[in-house]
Amino acid sequence: MKDRDADLRAEIDAHLKMAIADRVARGEDPREAAAAARRELGNVGQIQETDRDVRGGRWLEHLGQDARYALRVFRRNPAFAVVAILSLALGVGANTALFQVVDAVRLRALPVADPQHLYQVRLADMDGARGNFGTWRPAVTYPIWQAIEARQQAFSTLFAWGTDEFSLTSGGELRSAQGLWVSGDFFTGLGLAPATGRLLARDDDRPGCAPRAVLSHAYWQRAYGGSPSAVGQTIALGSHAVEIVGVAPAGFLGLEVGRSFDVALPLCSDPVFSDDGRGRLQAGTSWWITMFGRLAPGWTIERANAHLAAISPELFKSTLPENYPAVSAPKYLKFQLAAYPGGDGLSRLREEYTSPLWLLLGIAGLVLLIACANLANLLLARATSRQREIAVRMGLGASRGRVIRQLLTESLLLALIGGLCGALLARLLSASVVTLLDTDSSTTSLALGFDWRVLAFTAGLSLLTCLLFGLAPAVNATRVGASSVMRASSRGATSSRDAVGLRRVLVIAQVALSVTLLFGSLLFARSLYKIVTIDPGFKADGVVAAGVVFRRLQIPAPQRAAFRRQLLDRVRALPGVESVASVRIVPVSGDSSGNEVWLEGNSAQHFNTSFNDVGPGFFSTMRIPLVAGRDFDERDTPESVAVAIVNEAFAAKLAGGAPVVGMRFTREATPSGPEKIFQVIGVVKNSTYADLKEGVVPVAFSADTQSPAPGWMRMVMRSSLPAATVTAATTRALGEIDPRIGVTYDLMTTQLRDAVVGDRMLATLSGGFGVLAAILTLVGLYGLIAYTVTRRTNEIGVRMALGAGRAAIARLILRETTLLLAVGAAIGIALALAGGRAAASLLFGVKPTDPIALLSALAFLACIALAASYAPARRATRIAPVVALRID
Repeated sequence: MKDRDADLRAEIDAHLKMAIADRVARGEDPREAAAAARRELGNVGQIQETDRDVRGGRWLEHLGQDARYALRVFRRNPAFAVVAILSLALGVGANTALFQVVDAVRLRALPVADPQHLYQVRLADMDGARGNFGTWRPAVTYPIWQAIEARQQAFSTLFAWGTDEFSLTSGGELRSAQGLWVSGDFFTGLGLAPATGRLLARDDDRPGCAPRAVLSHAYWQRAYGGSPSAVGQTIALGSHAVEIVGVAPAGFLGLEVGRSFDVALPLCSDPVFSDDGRGRLQAGTSWWITMFGRLAPGWTIERANAHLAAISPELFKSTLPENYPAVSAPKYLKFQLAAYPGGDGLSRLREEYTSPLWLLLGIAGLVLLIACANLANLLLARATSRQREIAVRMGLGASRGRVIRQLLTESLLLALIGGLCGALLARLLSASVVTLLDTDSSTTSLALGFDWRVLAFTAGLSLLTCLLFGLAPAVNATRVGASSVMRASSRGATSSRDAVGLRRVLVIAQVALSVTLLFGSLLFARSLYKIVTIDPGFKADGVVAAGVVFRRLQIPAPQRAAFRRQLLDRVRALPGVESVASVRIVPVSGDSSGNEVWLEGNSAQHFNTSFNDVGPGFFSTMRIPLVAGRDFDERDTPESVAVAIVNEAFAAKLAGGAPVVGMRFTREATPSGPEKIFQVIGVVKNSTYADLKEGVVPVAFSADTQSPAPGWMRMVMRSSLPAATVTAATTRALGEIDPRIGVTYDLMTTQLRDAVVGDRMLATLSGGFGVLAAILTLVGLYGLIAYTVTRRTNEIGVRMALGAGRAAIARLILRETTLLLAVGAAIGIALALAGGRAAASLLFGVKPTDPIALLSALAFLACIALAASYAPARRATRIAPVVALRID
């Protein structure tokens, strides 16, 4: 390379000598001839640079030089480098973290063999399905699963699964393991290999089988330290010792994204864990099984769906349960099977949080834009201070393109460092985002890794930010003529009007985006406030809900009611317990039960209502006022007339405002019984049933003393003592009755808090992004106003010399801030209202054009603008006219 440069220099010198000699031969003065020849030739250094570029390979050397020079620049200006890198790291980190969560919930395929070939087989429409639903997913009953497996031909492998919880203790306060029921072909169909031992196979899933367990890799590591000796041991699930036959591969969490499993058991062992020994295998109205499969060779999804549609009529005719309600049987017989892509699994998180997560990712993108605008402002200011340096380089022969590349290299280096720091920050932030989705009763499990999508997203963000905040300052810095800059003094050098205008545009954009983000965060905060301040109709403070399990005692069904009363009396007698009552569905737990009802003798006017079984004292324990009639008591037995207490919404539906106590209504037939007539004995105030946001729904409370008693019960206890004291005393009291009784606890206040976990996540993250945007805008405004004061120092000195007071100077500076704020706010209001309409479906009790949120955002940003302008304005009022007028 050096030889090539020397040869080029020699060639240029020879060319110059020949040109000078030619001019001298024509009679020109030697000095004038030399000057004219050099002018004709042009800039020698630039010729050399151009030659090197033409030869190629020089770009890598330039890149190394530019990178080293950029690092020296950063070392000389550490404050600038730290602010720039930190801003980028926050912007890139927030975006990458949210994209990681979106990737894990929405984009990533299951970690199984050929996930693109997996299909879910389910009912095309479950309208008309009656019975017990053990899952939020579209599901089928075990008899339907058996019939499909026997009849279908479209899938080479078809397998089924369901979820459950298994108790790890035999009594006392229970600890649970997340369970997975699987058919024999489950692991084979997914193409999984064991980490150790073996996985369940078809021979493990036979009628009357003994339960065998496969542990998840995470649970194996957590509970057994990853020891291979765990295979062959037994794990206690409830009152049963189950042999461990193997461990699932690492990274496989199940087919439900967001929920992991600890232990998998074959479907055939479900009866072993049931109260009656029969379980759900013969129950045609227990919907709990999900089906997946792989197409057989030569089959397409269209052909498979046609085949499933063809076998559906006969299949559902043969599986119609004898106890299926006659009114719903025609819908059951019209059920139709269909196959859907299943390579990305199923996910309740996906159903509930896809829209909020995409919205948050968009918000994070706006924060990144604000950070880029801020950095562009910083680089424009730095370019102004480096104009003499740039002019000298261009005067010495550097081309404009070469200088732009140098400045872009500095931006690229900032982007790369900021991107790396952002990627590290994202690992912490993504885990924090997932934690916001956790509740006391459930933990969200997501595989948050840096797959190719996340890496490409982060790299793309870094390069995009480089272009966004680096290109305009670099181009603008090289527009100023070298001679004009060199003539200006170092202190008096200023950027062009274009640069000042560009900086103003960037600050206006920051203000507009900040208004949008602050408005959004306030909307979500107000929405959350509206939810948490809803009156649920009961007093949650001091109430503990307990789930009591006594299946191990194997109490005969006729004696269970008396045993339940014994448990309630024992807990009621505990010191500090004010009241206790049994309940089947704890309010705001998410569980529900519903059916059609009508006024006796008027079946033409029926309506859907929610049901709950409660015991005497439930309404006083929950502080739900009784407004008419009486509470349940000892008169309500299985042999007496079926009675119900209804809420005011039910009473209005049933009688249209007339007194309903004494009226009778009919409940539609269910799989567990025929039509049933209830007599209304009381009316209570409306209260929340399953969800805080559902509004007021009709609810009928039946007496649990008139219903069959299962081998478990739920109770609510009210006490003024600390919850830990109450739960410890309850556990001891139940253990004194029988140590095999198991119990779990939930605080009602915790259930209310967990009911708004999604809204809290939106409010928390959007609020954090709004504050970050405001801080970045504060920095941007301060930088511009401070630069304006420096740029107008001479003008300020003249004004003060002519008699302008400090107040007038302050108004002069604040006028700039006010103008920028007004223009940015006007644009921001339009963007904010559009964004509010886009987020309307995620709001509760707040209009997307909420004026309070909008005015609050504007007021907060005005305070930010004043704070950013205060120090520069104060400095401007203290400028001495004599000193200012000395400035060139």
